Amino acid sequence: MKTFTDKVVLVTGGTSGIGRATALAFAREGANVAVVGRRETEGKETVALIEQAGGKGLFVQADLSVEEAVAFSVARTVEVFGGLHFAFNNAGIFLPPAPITETSSDAIDRILTVNVRGTALCMKHQIPAILKSGGGGIVNTASFLGLRAFPGSAIYNASKFAVIGLTKSAAVEFASQGVRINAVCPGVIDTPMNEELRAEESGRDFLNGLQPMKRTGRPEEIAGAVLYLCSPGAGFITGTTLSVDGGITV
Repeated sequence: MKTFTDKVVLVTGGTSGIGRATALAFAREGANVAVVGRRETEGKETVALIEQAGGKGLFVQADLSVEEAVAFSVARTVEVFGGLHFAFNNAGIFLPPAPITETSSDAIDRILTVNVRGTALCMKHQIPAILKSGGGGIVNTASFLGLRAFPGSAIYNASKFAVIGLTKSAAVEFASQGVRINAVCPGVIDTPMNEELRAEESGRDFLNGLQPMKRTGRPEEIAGAVLYLCSPGAGFITGTTLSVDGGITV
């Protein structure tokens, strides 16, 4: 039997990159996967890939900074698949680097609203559904920038430090109730978020040089970490941050 046979998984930001790779990885391991995001075309493409892999998929269009939309995404998942066992809260944004003195208040609000408020709202509505389904787990996407400072990204750093804080606090609150909550901290990964920078040789050299492994990571490598944290093999792990970063935070 596959690891997640008959389990229900909700993946936010599943329209591309790490989210899409993780949704597909869960599907290959037998899960029914709800893909939640704002981009309908890309979301439906992920569902089609899930079905091609032999899984069952559902796309729910939602703006995760709006509580009603978050609640609907969970309710719709439960309605279609009969419950919720795991969630991967991966949706987030990153704006062009700038010193904090040159960062607009609108940019500050946007990053914190999506990355922090969105993650908090997701857990607020996912945890009760997971409890009703008999327990399970949540993995939140933080970042290596939630573990160390980096010039030009103070607000993004703050948002990912906050995601780790949310993860640890929620993990303690629900540890005795059968819900494990962890965070994964990717390094620089080949995703659309940095595609423009990777298009130039100088950009690739810069990104590769950040990591001791001298390469960027693949979305599938983050997916593997997420599936591990949700698997029975990680049954005694909660409130932790798992770095998958080529050694950048060592």
